[in-house]
Amino acid sequence: MCRAFLFLMPSLLFFQMSKAAPKKPAPPPAGFTLDINDPQVQNAAIRIQASYRGHRSRKEMREKGPPRVLQNLKDLVLMEGSAAKLECRISAFPDPFIRWSKDGAELKDGPKYRYIFEDPDIVALVVRDAGLPDLGKYTISVKNPFGECFDSARLLIEVPAKIERGPDSTKAKKGSTVNLTAHISGEPAPDVGWAKDGEDIEEDDRLYYNIGSDSTTLTIKKVTPADAGKYEVFVENSLGMDQSFARLDVV
Repeated sequence: MCRAFLFLMPSLLFFQMSKAAPKKPAPPPAGFTLDINDPQVQNAAIRIQASYRGHRSRKEMREKGPPRVLQNLKDLVLMEGSAAKLECRISAFPDPFIRWSKDGAELKDGPKYRYIFEDPDIVALVVRDAGLPDLGKYTISVKNPFGECFDSARLLIEVPAKIERGPDSTKAKKGSTVNLTAHISGEPAPDVGWAKDGEDIEEDDRLYYNIGSDSTTLTIKKVTPADAGKYEVFVENSLGMDQSFARLDVV
């Protein structure tokens, strides 16, 4: 009995020593330690958490269903010759079909109008080299198999007042009717005036002028020798002014 007990003692002693003295983990290599109190480490953790929350939010938004406009288009006012960017934020899954139109007419993606898609839910239309013909109402249509939504905004163009083509000098017979016409442009619509030999024209039934959307005409009825002279047309808005001259000779 004693012999058997003595025989087992070395093995039992070795087992107890092995269990009581586990190996310690090796220290990390130099330069690989991480200090959680380091401001750079804390900033990195904040960025990682923010990125995860943003990913989760985008994932939650991308549920199957009809598209929605999350951030509306805004009206834009810009100078002639510059570029405009109409932008809105949408939610749509599956991915939608996007269509842009101006005053009801579809706009094709190309050199003049450019469709833009930005991550992950921003869509935009860029209008290059904007001018008066680009003034109007722009609409976006967002459509997927579950439905369709729309949004609109206006593009306003500011153009200095300008005389595109001035009146022509002319000769008229006594007693005839003369029309002096100038083609004009400007946005806001310019104020228009006419003068003769440097004096503003006082309108009456015989001598008057009208103003259209892109032209103005001075009418002189029953022309007399006193009507001969130098006529001036001038246009002006908040962005600038322009003028042009013509001569009338009575024969």
